[in-house]
Amino acid sequence: MASLTPSRKTIEVTTPTASTSAFFSPAPRAEGSLAPTDQPAQGVVTLSPTKWMAASGGLGALSLVAFVVCLGFGTETIPFSQVARILAQGPLSAREAQEAPEYVILWQVRVPRVLLAFMVGGSLAAVGASLQALLRNPLADPYVIGISSGAALGAAVAVLFGVGLSVFSISVLPVCAFLGALVALLIVYRIAVSYGSFSIHTLLLGGVVLNAIFSALILFLTSLADPYKASGMYAWLMGSLTGPDFQTVFILAVYLLFGVCVLIRQAPALNLLTLGEESARSLGVEVERVKRVLFAASALVTGAVVAFSGLIGFVGLIVPHAVRLVFGADHRLLLTASGIAGGTFLMVADTAARTLLSPAEIPVGVVTALVGGPIFLYLLVQQRKRIVP
Repeated sequence: MASLTPSRKTIEVTTPTASTSAFFSPAPRAEGSLAPTDQPAQGVVTLSPTKWMAASGGLGALSLVAFVVCLGFGTETIPFSQVARILAQGPLSAREAQEAPEYVILWQVRVPRVLLAFMVGGSLAAVGASLQALLRNPLADPYVIGISSGAALGAAVAVLFGVGLSVFSISVLPVCAFLGALVALLIVYRIAVSYGSFSIHTLLLGGVVLNAIFSALILFLTSLADPYKASGMYAWLMGSLTGPDFQTVFILAVYLLFGVCVLIRQAPALNLLTLGEESARSLGVEVERVKRVLFAASALVTGAVVAFSGLIGFVGLIVPHAVRLVFGADHRLLLTASGIAGGTFLMVADTAARTLLSPAEIPVGVVTALVGGPIFLYLLVQQRKRIVP
């Protein structure tokens, strides 16, 4: 991204750097330009390293506390002090400690699952914040506009053709889901701009249609699978974080770390894109290149998440919206804060899903839909009121 330094009369565009000063330098506004009403421009000019570290550190501390608390809940409740003691012992403690039931429950079952929940929720929230900036509307979300369904279709096709649960297969499955997510994203974006100008309502309608088509194809492929595999796919489609191990968490972390880092590096460009494509282009942003990078990174992250956890909706919608209300619209902070808050939200949601009806378990996708669905409807009504008086 270009490092932009405004002067009184002209705006100088310099070569991009990865330095901290370039990342935290104020994002300029084009003279006479107006930011969209849903992305206040004043939020993109006040960020300092101190504010970034304070906000990220505060959210990180809250997330760490939530992580430890969530480990204590489940079919077997473990006291907070005991959770802290077992975590302090580490996964390679004495053999006698490893044979304790609480130790086995914590390190072999709950720690991988809560880590997976944090990574999935944080990644979906970061993708949602990026898409909302790129499309300049707070209603954009990987689940709502059909990207998650496209990723699920790609993963379902891979499973139907024999991709199992070996290490190699687990590594390849996100690639198949990535291709499905990328195809869905390109289709829905082309639908949204088919009349010469971008329309959020056309985007949402296209997403609904794609979701319906992809869901029908997934159900058709599921009907072709054997009953045992089909039952697993049905649970996966509702969103499930059941049964991960550290190997699975590590493989997913590789995909997500790369994709999320790409999104964060584009934060200065996202700040300028909230002013509109023409204004961003006049300030030196290579708009088409940034779009391609963001589309590819969003598809990669969404595909990897869906391949491992199924369809978990609305995290990328409600978390960035809430974080934006608290911290402002500067994406240099918003992406990081949304990632931490999204991970914390999904940890809590998954803990509720496996605790409320214990020993039975609610699919975590059902919990996020029950929370996010009403919020989405509220935002949709508010957005409609702004357009149609």
